Amino acid sequence: MWLAAAAPSLARRLLFLGPPPPPLLLLLSRVRQATNQIVMNCADIDIITASYAPEGDEEIHATGFNYQNEDEKVTLSFPSTLQTGTGTLKIDFVGELNDKMKGFYRSKYTTPSGEVRYAAVTQFEATDARRAFPCWDEPAIKATFDISLVVPKDRVALSNMNVIDRKPYPDDENLVEVKFARTPVMSTYLVAFVVGEYDFVETRSKDGVCVRVYTPVGKAEQGKFALEVAAKTLPFYKDYFNVPYPLPKIDLIAIADFAAGAMENWGLVTYRETALLIDPKNSCSSSRQWVALVVGHELAHQWFGNLVTMEWWTHLWLNEGFASWIEYLCVDHCFPEYDIWTQFVSADYTRAQELDALDNSHPIEVSVGHPSEVDEIFDAISYSKGASVIRMLHDYIGDKDFKKGMNMYLTKFQQKNAATEDLWESLENASGKPIAAVMNTWTKQMGFPLIYVEAEQVEDDRLLKLSQKKFCASGPYVGEDCPQWMVPITISTSEDPNLAKLKILMDKPEMNVVLKNVKSDQWVKLNLGTVGFYRTQYSSAMLESLLPGIRDLSLPPVDRLGLQNDLFSLARAGIISTVEVLKVMEAFVNEPNYTVWSDLSCNLGILSTLLSHTDFYEEIQEFVKDVFSPIGERLGWDPKPGEGHLDALLRGLVLGKLGKAGHKATLDEARRRFKDHVEGKQILSADLRSPVYLTVLKHGDGTTLDIMLKLHKQADMQEEKNRIERVLGATLLPELIQKVLTFALSEEVRPQDTVSVIGGVAGGSKHGRKAAWKFIKDNWEELYNRYQGGFLISRLIKLSVEGFAIDKMAGEVKAFFESHPAPSAERTIQQCCENILLNAAWLKRDAESIHQYLLQRKASPPAV
Repeated sequence: MWLAAAAPSLARRLLFLGPPPPPLLLLLSRVRQATNQIVMNCADIDIITASYAPEGDEEIHATGFNYQNEDEKVTLSFPSTLQTGTGTLKIDFVGELNDKMKGFYRSKYTTPSGEVRYAAVTQFEATDARRAFPCWDEPAIKATFDISLVVPKDRVALSNMNVIDRKPYPDDENLVEVKFARTPVMSTYLVAFVVGEYDFVETRSKDGVCVRVYTPVGKAEQGKFALEVAAKTLPFYKDYFNVPYPLPKIDLIAIADFAAGAMENWGLVTYRETALLIDPKNSCSSSRQWVALVVGHELAHQWFGNLVTMEWWTHLWLNEGFASWIEYLCVDHCFPEYDIWTQFVSADYTRAQELDALDNSHPIEVSVGHPSEVDEIFDAISYSKGASVIRMLHDYIGDKDFKKGMNMYLTKFQQKNAATEDLWESLENASGKPIAAVMNTWTKQMGFPLIYVEAEQVEDDRLLKLSQKKFCASGPYVGEDCPQWMVPITISTSEDPNLAKLKILMDKPEMNVVLKNVKSDQWVKLNLGTVGFYRTQYSSAMLESLLPGIRDLSLPPVDRLGLQNDLFSLARAGIISTVEVLKVMEAFVNEPNYTVWSDLSCNLGILSTLLSHTDFYEEIQEFVKDVFSPIGERLGWDPKPGEGHLDALLRGLVLGKLGKAGHKATLDEARRRFKDHVEGKQILSADLRSPVYLTVLKHGDGTTLDIMLKLHKQADMQEEKNRIERVLGATLLPELIQKVLTFALSEEVRPQDTVSVIGGVAGGSKHGRKAAWKFIKDNWEELYNRYQGGFLISRLIKLSVEGFAIDKMAGEVKAFFESHPAPSAERTIQQCCENILLNAAWLKRDAESIHQYLLQRKASPPAV
């Protein structure tokens, strides 16, 4: 394949031809200071020859190549000094089409006739362009690229830009040379090329941009939903930023073996199949929503990340936090029926707070040196906390000034690089508010505040006393010099629960606030819409007045969710009793909102995992059944006329929760429907498959597992394979758990999906957790070789060990990774060990009182 590039101060030319001759790299370069050495990034590449030809002068051949493998660099030495001025650097080299899902790698797929073949694809973020060709692989060193690919004539060849020429290759009649237009100035991590067999669907956006979705052969139909989303999304972003999409085309392509969810390569966005393909008959509602969000995320990067790029990886959060926020804005525009902003709170906001309460968290902006450190920060802090503080900032500024500031930022820095401070400056100029002063407290220090509030009625007014301290997962903050935040706080009352009665900026440790004309029987709530990135602890009287708003639904859904989540976190941290939270959870009996149930379900899942270490695990399952059975009965199994997206999500969630807990009527019906599904009498709707599969496996035997593995083998769609893989760990018998773990590393499971199979086993049961940890230790070498240096190794470790709740397990995990280092997962390992110790402390502190409460409840069930 032929790949080339040219820029104002730098040009790159790259030739891949396999079999030989070897790849050739030509860089039109500028020597700024006389030197006899050139240092470049280079990894897993052997250089054969290199030379430098000053413009209008003779070529000078390099006489030595010194590889610094640990730093992923090579030094080219020349016999004479290279003088200042422009010239051409030419490098012949040999690289590897690897199996690591990074750099330039091969992706295995099966043709419709069953033949195994390979596509050649790229994944360069963060620091893997250097595995495809020697280069200066840093985001601030930008170039334009003129790319040509020499490929087999029956294969599709794609790159960042549109094709401008395609002709037979003179040396081989089976090859063609495909030439692409010159790219804009861009960073190396955004270069991409793909060679393989694909079908596509296409349309034009209303702005005239050619949009294509490339799918596996025979599955073009499955690209139509993503195509529709992309065609709506491009004009939305163009209007929002008031900056046009700068390329003539955008391709979205499904890659079989792909480590991340998707990658925003400029003009050629790569996706896992499950993040792009939707089968109208066999895809569930949550998959459609997931595809919409991921498409929205990656297309936002075409402006925010690609057009304007972070200066260095310290500012990664600028890319990912912003895209993780605006994907929701985009989906809310395209699909208002998804109620997506409520889902944001459960999916991103609370997830970020959970991680950021740990002592082993990190600031949003974190110094990055070695490439292995870059991989570590692709986490919930950069993405979800980043998105949450931008959501808070957007609310603080207002949409009009926010859009104005974004346009100033993108216009000023287009085709350049920027730092966090540059964004603050643009938003400050647009809004006139002290953005940098406020936001530095959120991005430069880790953690977030707990706001304690108590109230006093003074005639017709309510006096609120607010104080802030850092919220810690281990309990009240006890250190000296407690960090402080500048906190935008909104306050609402029962007079109008959807309107902020007062907005303030809390810029000191303690504040008194007077709310005028609030009657003594009205409740007062902080953090309207759960937008501010803080937790709230109310005095007992204030909390008591808020609880009826859960039962009668007068509190808005996102506020009901936030209140419950804050209480659960306070209980985990030992600030309040877990029993108090269980009592509040029972008040959700009339709850209709999917996302509120989803968050409640998640927290009860955490509690169930904790109590699996006790001998009263069954009692918490009874509690789960009591909480979820009324909504389960109201929903039933089959969709009713007029139901929509959120009803389908809620039904799947509730039935899965009841089935897993062993609710008899749910279990019986799941078994009946599963039998009909397997026999082909009545195929399960896509939205019911996960809960049914989970239920029958959890309460099934070896025959059930064999049927599930057969369904997996027969599945033509990756979504269905993944759906089955994620629930296999629910099986309870030790020999079946072992069978699932062995299956995880088999050829039947794609490399990126092994992680969710092992994670599912670890999360499925107490025995599964132990078995998964042993399996990881026994197979560490294979797993590490497969995932090293990427975020999948961190995810594997986190999913496998964070459910333990015994002090000595933290020591065992720590000791194992001291003798089996995983540098890119170092912080994750520390976080996991901290979580294990926190779980153990929680269990010691609250297990007995929880047990007594559950027994007492059993003896005299509460009136509903």
